[in-house]
Amino acid sequence: MLQKKYRKYRYIPGSISGVLAAALILTAVTGCGRAVEEENAPLVKEEAATTDKEAVTPDKEAAASGKEIESQDSRQDTPEDIQALSDYADSLLTEIDSFPKGSFQAERSFPDQAGYVDNTLAMNSMYSFEGYSGQGVLYFEVSSDTQSFDLFVNNRQIDTADIAPGNYELDICKVAKNGTNTVQVSNVTPDDATVTVKIPYPTVIDAAPEDAGMSDKPLELIDRIIQADVDNGFSSAQLAVVKDGKLVYRNAWGLANSYDEDGNRLTEGAPVTNDTLYDLASNTKMYSVVYAIQYLADREKLSLDTKVTDILGSGFADDAIEIDFAAFEGNYPGLDTIKAWKSSITVKNLLMHQAGFPDSGHYHNDKYDTVNQELRLDVDNILYVEGSGREKTYKEGICRTPLMYKPGTRTLYSDIDYMTLGLIIEKVTGEDLNTFLKETFWDPMGLSHITYCPLDNGFTADDCAATEVGGNTRSGLVTFPGIRTNTIQGEVHDEESFYRMEGISGHAGLFANATDLAKLASVMLTGGYGSNFFFSKNTRDLFISPQAGGLINYGIGWWREADDKRVWYFGTQAPESTVGHQGFTGTFTMIDFENNLVMVYLTNSINTPIYNATSLENANQFCGKYYTSGTIGFVPQILYMGMGDDSDLDSALSSLVQEMIRDKQRLVDKEEKTNGPLSDDHPLKRALKAIQEGGS
Repeated sequence: MLQKKYRKYRYIPGSISGVLAAALILTAVTGCGRAVEEENAPLVKEEAATTDKEAVTPDKEAAASGKEIESQDSRQDTPEDIQALSDYADSLLTEIDSFPKGSFQAERSFPDQAGYVDNTLAMNSMYSFEGYSGQGVLYFEVSSDTQSFDLFVNNRQIDTADIAPGNYELDICKVAKNGTNTVQVSNVTPDDATVTVKIPYPTVIDAAPEDAGMSDKPLELIDRIIQADVDNGFSSAQLAVVKDGKLVYRNAWGLANSYDEDGNRLTEGAPVTNDTLYDLASNTKMYSVVYAIQYLADREKLSLDTKVTDILGSGFADDAIEIDFAAFEGNYPGLDTIKAWKSSITVKNLLMHQAGFPDSGHYHNDKYDTVNQELRLDVDNILYVEGSGREKTYKEGICRTPLMYKPGTRTLYSDIDYMTLGLIIEKVTGEDLNTFLKETFWDPMGLSHITYCPLDNGFTADDCAATEVGGNTRSGLVTFPGIRTNTIQGEVHDEESFYRMEGISGHAGLFANATDLAKLASVMLTGGYGSNFFFSKNTRDLFISPQAGGLINYGIGWWREADDKRVWYFGTQAPESTVGHQGFTGTFTMIDFENNLVMVYLTNSINTPIYNATSLENANQFCGKYYTSGTIGFVPQILYMGMGDDSDLDSALSSLVQEMIRDKQRLVDKEEKTNGPLSDDHPLKRALKAIQEGGS
């Protein structure tokens, strides 16, 4: 905690000195009306900082300062006095002993912040930075020889008349704006004096939707739809929305485990809360591997053009075995060519899913048709790795796996790519993924609900949303050595991650709640958080830009909205630059740079029975996928409706719901036309009933 020093003022109600004294106390205790939790206060009523309704009385001022204050006037402050107090409280430079540890968005010394003088004179007195309305501080280091200087934030002048040399903090929450903010330090005297400005990154603060210019009506509709789905058989969900650095919404629905192992609906059990962890599945790829590599690349500790063999060794390519994949269509290039291709794979190839690997090695399963890339229980898996262990899986699985195409010529989504990248990160950093991410991102950001292997890191099974009710058996359709048959809760569902990578892998294994994941995702908007710099915008922009010569709906790892290429995830209103990812367990993240919007929607839709578990073709037909809540994209589609003109919003939402009901009925009609009448317990019929209830 920073140690703060305050000048002493005598409080005189109605007088300017009283206003100044109270303003000092307000700034010490609150930030834009929010009590500083670390100081275990509010010592002043919140209304006094945010409205004109209540004056700061001598008793309140005394309570805040811990000293008796002599009152020389019993009259109440006028509204004009209170407004003056509020305005002045915004512009106080508070002396502090030291600055927070870490790294800043920027650190600039004035005069000559650019470090030189030429004909572009004006820029040497100003610096622009990213921020959000309603939050923010700036730190100032005033050199010992400084006599005076002028200070402005977004063209608002800050009183520096009585500022002596030292360290200061300035609360800018009421002058900050969304996007680009500017600090101006000019007329520093004498010429050799300096004023250094340290600018933290914005963070995520609690707020209401209206504080970010959003209507809460779409959120109320989303709430009703999800709750109705849960009431009619859907498993559970969590949602967190961050707009302009403000956590404007978070909610949770359902039970942590919704079905028993026989597929019967549970009505009692641990409820999902906003703290419940969800298995993120492939969202792990973004917030583990991609975040780590953006961080390392920015510091030139890992180049995207580095060959994998230069990091992991020649065995990565030399140990490849011969498999004439059906995809070669009779034009198998030969093992020597395959090894040469594999030796050319770069970090970037892996990130972009262009390395040439099949979608998975299925190293955990002794039965798999590798040649035809098809799950068959009567064909031995050529790439099967007997026994667990990450090193064993790398040597006997990844190293032996040949390529299906020349690197850089196709884009084929592959878990092997990110399994390999996870190992590369560990090799470069000298730490396992969980430790590196915890030390680099989670702990500095204060995130306590994100981890690999939650049961080994302080969480219980009930702290986690369950996934498949029959282990990995798909209701008995799948079997392999050591397969789990009980409900999976607190362990990663993904087979390769659990059985072969000990739960810590670059492709799957991360658990989080929606709130912490939304805060982590918000880093993509600015590159840092508080006094923590993670990666530059140049690095960020490289990773989210369309693939050169590739698919425009892919960045480097990130999925892009592009030109309506992923509307079923991001909705039709998301800008083309929007990025995010999806996970098999039912998880989704979205980052909209144009609107400073982050949405994290987590479900465990696979914590439901398999419908019609009669053949392998139906092995992934989880009942939860039939519900509106299991389709993911409906959330951003409705959410965006609350960010524009709301003059006819009620009518627009009502009309949309009616159309959603009709569309669900059409799906029922289509299913019945193909397979005959559906029972009332069919998940599609229950989903129809739910949207009818939730939309009313």
